[in-house]
Amino acid sequence: MIILGVILLIAGFLLSIPLLITAGVIVLIIGVVLMVAGMAGHAVGGRRHYY
Repeated sequence: MIILGVILLIAGFLLSIPLLITAGVIVLIIGVVLMVAGMAGHAVGGRRHYY
């Protein structure tokens, strides 16, 4: 999800589409939160690790 967020951010900046920038930021934040929760040992989506 982090990679998808970065791709959406780059595409949004290059194409000047604010909706892609907003979606990229949201997906990037969700990816980082899931990664931190997985690294802290909390089960995310029924899995012990979230990659």
